[in-house]
Amino acid sequence: MEQEHKSVQKMWGNYLTSIGENISNTNKNYTSWYFCDNEKSANDLAKLVKQGIKRATTSLYYFYEVDGETLPEEREFSIVTDWDGIAQCIIQTKKVTVLPFKKVTEEFAKTEGEGDKSLKYWRKEHIDVYTRRLKEQEMEFSEDMLVVCEEFEVVYK
Repeated sequence: MEQEHKSVQKMWGNYLTSIGENISNTNKNYTSWYFCDNEKSANDLAKLVKQGIKRATTSLYYFYEVDGETLPEEREFSIVTDWDGIAQCIIQTKKVTVLPFKKVTEEFAKTEGEGDKSLKYWRKEHIDVYTRRLKEQEMEFSEDMLVVCEEFEVVYK
């Protein structure tokens, strides 16, 4: 996102107040972002997180390299936004695992909370997204590619 929506800073300030801190006395930081690469998915997935259904997400490791981003780390905070960048909730990363796509388990797919929560659904949706994005890089998806599996919990909404 180019410029952070004012709702993001407001939500962060409200969260800090709720835990007895404020912008000037905290050592906590956050990132803000939305899920997926289209409006419907971004908004739907943000709702699933707020409802406590979606408690994990997966990204292709390669995208972190290409985009020059650092991998998520345990205890980090993120403000999940809708497609328009409006803050929806704050999550805290609980666990990060890097493994080949083909090694993602049924249990993890269920934790992601999407569709019918099956590994079959999870695989189809993620392959579709990764294939679209890799095409921009003139690359093909392989089930041997590494993915970053991030588990989180909602800490403020």
